[in-house]
Formats: sequence, structure tokens, C-alpha cells
Amino acid sequence: MDLIDDLAAIRNPLPQPSDVTPQELYPDALAQAEQARENYALALEAQRDDLHEDPLLIALGNARAAREAADREIRHLLAYGREFHGRRPYGLDDLAEASGMSISGVRTAYTGREIDAVARQIGRTPDSRRARPPATPEPS
Repeated sequence: MDLIDDLAAIRNPLPQPSDVTPQELYPDALAQAEQARENYALALEAQRDDLHEDPLLIALGNARAAREAADREIRHLLAYGREFHGRRPYGLDDLAEASGMSISGVRTAYTGREIDAVARQIGRTPDSRRARPPATPEPS
């Protein structure tokens, strides 16, 4: 058993022939997945060597960071759809369905902090009159 190879296999599962269409692209998809496993294993080994930490704990920390980044991106996209999309913002029901959230979850998913972040990222202010006040700075 090689822990790092096992973690690489979990992180980068190999495709099944039925997963790839058209079928003739399966060898390419398999080669890409194998390369992704190799790259992940090398990166995990390097982190283990640098941090002197258990690779499973490193992998879990990396997965958690990716989940937090995805959650942040979802909040930013929701803020964009509701606050930066002109006079007709995206409907709560459409955003809820696309994000896997409830309508009330979409309403409360983002705050002024996310609106401010989106404004900085796209270089303009919110269009909506519903826009929340700017986020207050966090205390130091």
C-alpha cells in the first residue's frame, strides 16, 4: 500500500469507457487522468516533504480549501446575478436551482462583503437598488 498513490487515485479517479463520448476519446481521457494522478502524487510528496506532515491530513486540508473556495465563488456568482445584472436580476428560483440552494438560502448567501468583492473584481458598482450597504471593515 502506498498512501500517496491511494490518495492520488481518490483525487483523480480513472474514467470508465462508458463515461467518455465519443468512445474513441477514451484513451486520451485515460492518459489525462493518469497524468493528473502522477502530478497530484508529486505535488503531495513535495508538500509532505516541506511540511513534514501526514499526506492524508494535507489532502484533507487541500480538499477543505477547495471547498471553501468553491463556496466563496458561489456566493460571488449569486451576488453578481442579483446585484450586478441590471434592472432584471436573475430570479431567486433560477439561482436556487442552479446553485443547489433553497430560495431563502440564495437570499442570505451573500452579504455586502461579497458585493464589494464582486465590484472590485469586475470594476463596477452594483446596478440594483436592493444592493446592501458596503461591508464594514473587520476589527483588527
